[in-house]
Amino acid sequence: MQKIDLKSFLAAVDVPADWVGIREVTETNSARVVRDGVPEVNGCFTTQGLMVEVLADGQFGYYGTPNMTDKGISEAAKQAYAQAKKAAQHATYKFTDAARPANVGSYQSPFVKEKDTITPGELNKTLLDAYNQLKVSDKIVSARALLKTIQSLFRFVSSNGSDITQDFLMLEFDLSATAADGANQQTRTFGGMRGNCLQMGMEFFDKWELLAQAQKIGEQAIELLDADECPTGVMDLVIASDQMMLQIHESVGHALEVDRILGDERNYAGWSFVNIDDFGKLQYGSELMNITFDPTLSSEFASYGYDDGGLEATREYIIKDGVLLRGLGGMESQIRSGVPGVANFRASSWNRAPIDRMANINLEPGNSSFDEIIGALENGVYMESNRSWSIDDYRNKFQFGCEYAKLIENGKMTKTLRNPNYRGISNPFWNNLKMVGNNDTFGIYGTPNCGKGEPNQVIRVGHASPVCMFKNVQVFGGT
Repeated sequence: MQKIDLKSFLAAVDVPADWVGIREVTETNSARVVRDGVPEVNGCFTTQGLMVEVLADGQFGYYGTPNMTDKGISEAAKQAYAQAKKAAQHATYKFTDAARPANVGSYQSPFVKEKDTITPGELNKTLLDAYNQLKVSDKIVSARALLKTIQSLFRFVSSNGSDITQDFLMLEFDLSATAADGANQQTRTFGGMRGNCLQMGMEFFDKWELLAQAQKIGEQAIELLDADECPTGVMDLVIASDQMMLQIHESVGHALEVDRILGDERNYAGWSFVNIDDFGKLQYGSELMNITFDPTLSSEFASYGYDDGGLEATREYIIKDGVLLRGLGGMESQIRSGVPGVANFRASSWNRAPIDRMANINLEPGNSSFDEIIGALENGVYMESNRSWSIDDYRNKFQFGCEYAKLIENGKMTKTLRNPNYRGISNPFWNNLKMVGNNDTFGIYGTPNCGKGEPNQVIRVGHASPVCMFKNVQVFGGT
């Protein structure tokens, strides 16, 4: 890893720009995978580079480079300046450096154990042990245990005085077991498709807890083979926190990204059913729906102190008592739209320009215990862990499949159900939110692979939610 002086690079930029910023990202990824008893992946790689951005004639231009020398920065600045000047010929809006607030500060992921406190050999041994725990029966035909650690160093300086350092330590852990009996095949995971993603140290990698989870997942995969098919009909639905993650992500998070609402993403990721004039007015969901943008929650996957435009990150209500208040828009989108936003101007790495991206988008806990939620239903279904998802370009009509379900009869969970699915339309669905779980039902999850933008950017997102109950949902079975 090359150590560089960003301020000296900044001082050396010689283009006649109104504002200049330099962002450095150095990231080390270490991944280990054991599949079917065999180490499949065991590697480590580091990326490092700089993004130079300039403001000229009211437009921002960008140029990323891995050439971290005076010559490399000079060339990058010239290229970025040329882009800004070219964009100014076709501008629909002119910016000032107010779109890049000047801040000085730092952020570091909280952790108890550094990533090197457990040796590679110990990590590999634990993953192999986890695989063996997943293999509870000969009917488990495939099993996998995965651990990924990410250490990312972010630095940002600008000509109007920003000087920000952020040091992130993140972990991804996943378990998967597939059981088969003839043509009948069922897969169970640990929180659904790499949903266990947290920002913390190796204290998360508790061997005995992980082995216990592995055995449970293997047993449930076998259990699903003999389970009844999920019934079809309109009924009450209880959704676990690991599935609420995807529900929030798709029907709230993406729907409220302001650049999408403005039409910037229409050719790739689509639009939104939300309009600019809906903010402050739209009854997005029931009065039990309280959604926050919270990059301050220390263990969540997308926590940070500042976004990639230098805006300080603060906890904000996006939806309060069901009413839409704020958009997920950084300073550029806030200036363009006039809609209050948040610090979510984010890039996937040094070689991408920031765009509006969700970070930690959470549903705040309510007052109902899990037993109270289940006990309130005469006929319903409880679902866990996302298996599949589909939602239209306006983030409106959706369909989600889950891994594991239980039938609810007369206030009790009874038999296990396989292949559970549900569908709905975002606004009516959220207005049918009738019970929200308390802190005891609250789970923190994340997704490492949220895609958006042209060129594509894959970014990390966090979601936290309690267990929730929705009335009158279309539920159905089938793969």
